[in-house]
Amino acid sequence: MPTFIKQFVTSARKTGAVAPSSKTLSQLIVDSAQIAKAKSVVEFGPGTGVFTQKIMETLSKDATFFALEINPAFVKATKKRCPEATVYQDSANNVKKYLKKNGIKECDCIISGLPWYNFTAKQQEELLETIIDVLKPEGTFVTFAYIHSKFLPKGKQFRKRLNQKFSEVQTTKIVWKNIPPAVVYVAKK
Repeated sequence: MPTFIKQFVTSARKTGAVAPSSKTLSQLIVDSAQIAKAKSVVEFGPGTGVFTQKIMETLSKDATFFALEINPAFVKATKKRCPEATVYQDSANNVKKYLKKNGIKECDCIISGLPWYNFTAKQQEELLETIIDVLKPEGTFVTFAYIHSKFLPKGKQFRKRLNQKFSEVQTTKIVWKNIPPAVVYVAKK
């Protein structure tokens, strides 16, 4: 937890959380994304690797996985937690470059731990366009929102954009065993 607190204090607009996600939220993310069936999975913003660890435990052996994390301290933390995971230090906007590097044009699933409510309208729009562009037909995008952020203007704006971009968006029940409590969005292309 010290890594998260330090990164939040020094870069709250990019970090967006004071603590790593709970095991309960991590399990719900992986279950909602149907990771066990996916052949190609990308994670945006792994933070300290809590989701990454659960993804690696669930992913089939022949599947391709990599994560993109912009914060060097979090890249290091994720690699320490999950030494077998491929983690690139770069923006999620550059995902096409890394798909190509891994011999893939499109992916089955994208899991995001990014703080969407911290992003400007333009940043949300650009990243969602990138996600739509690289997901296979009927691909899945899974992310989460803290309960309080759902009621903030940028949180509402993000949910509206999800509904506009994806053919189907489902919201899970509240995960109370997370600090702060959260819901998961499961969006189908």
